[in-house]
Amino acid sequence: MKCINNNSKTLFGNNLDKNSKNLLYNKKKMMVRNLLTAVVSAICLSGCGGTDYDMAYHIDYDVSSFNVVTRQETRTASPFASGLCVTVDNIMDDESVDMSQAEAAALFALDKNEVLYAKNIHERLYPASLTKVMTAIVALENGQLSQTLTATNAVNVTESGAVLCGLKSGDTMTLDQALRILLVYSANDVALLIAENIGGSVEHFIEMMNEKAHELGATNTNFTNPNGLPDLNHFTTAYDLYLMFNEAIKYEAFNEIIHMTSYQTVFYDASGKAKEFNKQNTNMFLRGNYQAPANVTIIGGKTGTTNAAGNCLMLLSRDENGSPYISIILRANGAEALYTQMTDLLDEIHK
Repeated sequence: MKCINNNSKTLFGNNLDKNSKNLLYNKKKMMVRNLLTAVVSAICLSGCGGTDYDMAYHIDYDVSSFNVVTRQETRTASPFASGLCVTVDNIMDDESVDMSQAEAAALFALDKNEVLYAKNIHERLYPASLTKVMTAIVALENGQLSQTLTATNAVNVTESGAVLCGLKSGDTMTLDQALRILLVYSANDVALLIAENIGGSVEHFIEMMNEKAHELGATNTNFTNPNGLPDLNHFTTAYDLYLMFNEAIKYEAFNEIIHMTSYQTVFYDASGKAKEFNKQNTNMFLRGNYQAPANVTIIGGKTGTTNAAGNCLMLLSRDENGSPYISIILRANGAEALYTQMTDLLDEIHK
């Protein structure tokens, strides 16, 4: 299903009296605010960019797919979804894709603005470490790759089984190093290091994450931490993750990092002593454990696994013509099921 791209319409007729206009205005305002709380609002709001509409789909503004409305005038705004893949329904071919061992899945053809496959893409689920894509977006938008980050006790993670870089208070590394460890190895303590240094505090960084998510239209998302460790109030959807990943791949550094098969570096403790880091990418496609379908090249992506979230994977791939695709699977029943089902999903590119 392709993006909705309706023609602009005039809200008020010229022959209505003042009271009628105000009545229609208030009805329109109520309708719009109701839409903003629905999932569909994430894909059809207007005015994310441009001088006149920088704040256009803030909850306190009067917004629709067609117009930004004021009491003085009606001005046409560009549809928010004009460059996005949009669907509110499942799009599934059970004969060619077996997604029975996953809760949600999606395949988006970016050049065509088309959803090729969709299963439960608006269902709220735990994202696990796919959260770190938003952590990277906020860091890249607000920080400098060369800046030095210093760890405090905020990096201490007590979650059993959490993937860690082994940071201690006083350790230092650049943002560039931190992002590579974050996205290649998925270290949860490094996510906290980034959050505190870029946001001033972890709490403020989380606010920045949620603000950015909503700015991108991901209104069915709520983050409570920068790493994706389990929390009842930490959730998103496959569609919202598409919106975030679609934003992240606009950054050259992000694309470079997610394509790395491994990362080796040195950072320093409080006394200046070197600490070595050398880890492989958690993505089993990049490590060669699984193969993509013929004529599909996997550029990179992000993995995520917790008991609550199951096995999750989000990828950027290209076909033989270089056309890009985003694919997402959430809550798969084990690593084998995750990668087998992702291979089937990517095979839909040529169907």
